[in-house]
Parts: sequence; structure tokens; C-alpha cells
Amino acid sequence: MIGLAIALAAAAMPTDTDPAAYQSSPPRRTITETRHWGPWAGPFRDTLVPVLMRDFGERYLYADANKALPPPQAGESRVVFLGDSITDRWDLARSFPGQPYVNRGIGAQVTAQMLVRFEQDVVALQPRVVVIFGGTNDVSGFLQVETPATIVANIAAMATIAEANGIRVVLATLLPVNSDRPDRSYLARERPSATLVAINTAIRTLAREHGYALADYAPALTDTRRQLASSLTEDGLHPNARGYALMTPVAAAAIAQALAEPIR
Repeated sequence: MIGLAIALAAAAMPTDTDPAAYQSSPPRRTITETRHWGPWAGPFRDTLVPVLMRDFGERYLYADANKALPPPQAGESRVVFLGDSITDRWDLARSFPGQPYVNRGIGAQVTAQMLVRFEQDVVALQPRVVVIFGGTNDVSGFLQVETPATIVANIAAMATIAEANGIRVVLATLLPVNSDRPDRSYLARERPSATLVAINTAIRTLAREHGYALADYAPALTDTRRQLASSLTEDGLHPNARGYALMTPVAAAAIAQALAEPIR
């Protein structure tokens, strides 16, 4: 029997005639970038990609601020706003004076990155509520090529993590863009209105089916042409002060609704 075992082991050892090393996954794709990203976005992507190869979620950006943030005080209703540049540019202290609201927006981020940093930038901060507001950069294809289904799946995954940690959830609808001026025409191509509407429909459905509160920003800032109203933006993508002023009561009502819900 010992001789048989040795013989079988020897037969299993690799030889010069063995096939190539086993690999379960198919070969990686080779992609040549053909899309012209313009004078700002192109150089920005070139400098961003090497950083993301080391820290895809860009967790380093808020690492120090998270360490410096003390735990919530007894009875404090801390709220974390998680999102991309639309959240990043929102002066929460001005919009919600005296409220313990924490901004964890990062410009140019996609929902996959928010999911990666969710544990550090949301769960570890022990909020009672999280406002999840992302997806417009996913639609543009700036970093990830996603579909409406995968975008909403990332949002749903973040909401599931929040629930598992006793954090109430507010989902937010995406804003339309404004492409009135020639220098903004690319916004309508990158972020088609029909795609944004489809994602918002799915976000509303997700909120309704799971009992999440909804900050439905889109109707408050959309004009009759289904664009971001020109008076509410300076660049066609981000709200200006008037735009944020309209978003503030929508967020406040959704947060109040979330706080009134029992933890499941």
C-alpha cells in the first residue's frame, strides 16, 4: 500500500509535459481608451487612476477626520451624508445649523467606491441615520462602466450594511443635468435623462419595498424639460446655493421620517 501511495503521489507531481498552470478565471481584457475626456477630466483621470490602484475607495481622504470625530453624545442624532461631489460641496453646517450632521462626500466618486469605504466613513462613525446619494458619476462612465441595475445594487448593498448595524437609511434620487449652453452639451450625452429617470424609479421602488426614507431631490430641482433648472446651477451638474436651499427641506423631512422609524 505504501508503494502504491508513493506511486500515485509521483504521478501527480508536475512534469515538463504538464499543461499550463491552472486558472479558473478567464483572461483579462485589454482595453484601449478611445473616449476623449476633455481638458479637465482627462488629466484628472490620469492622476487619479494610480491613486485608486492603492486605495480604490479613497479611504485615506477622511481617515484623519474620522479619528478626530468623537463618538456621538447620549441622545445625539448623528447623520452621515455619503455621496460624490454634490454632497462634498454641500455646506451642511449652513443648511442645517446646530445639527450633528457629518459630510462624507468625495468628488468624482462612484457607488462602488462608496461601498468600499462605507464601513470606515459611515458605520464606524455610529450615526443614527445615513443619507446615501450617489450614482451620477456611474452613469457618466467616469470610472466604472455600470448599468442602472448594478448602480442600484451598490446602493442596496450599502443600505443593507447600514441596517445590519442599526443605522436608519435615507435613499436620495439623482439630479438631472442642465445642457442649455454649448459648453454643457456633453452633460446630456454622458448622463441621459432617460437613464437618470430609470435609476430614480428603481431607487424609489427600493425605498418603498424596504421601508427606507426617501430624499426625492429630483422633482424639486427639475424644470419642465426634465433638466436641472438653469437658475439652480452654475455648471449644469452641481446645485448652486439656491439649489441646495431647495434640497435642504427635502433632506430634513426624510431624516425626520427615518428617525421616527423603529430600528429593525
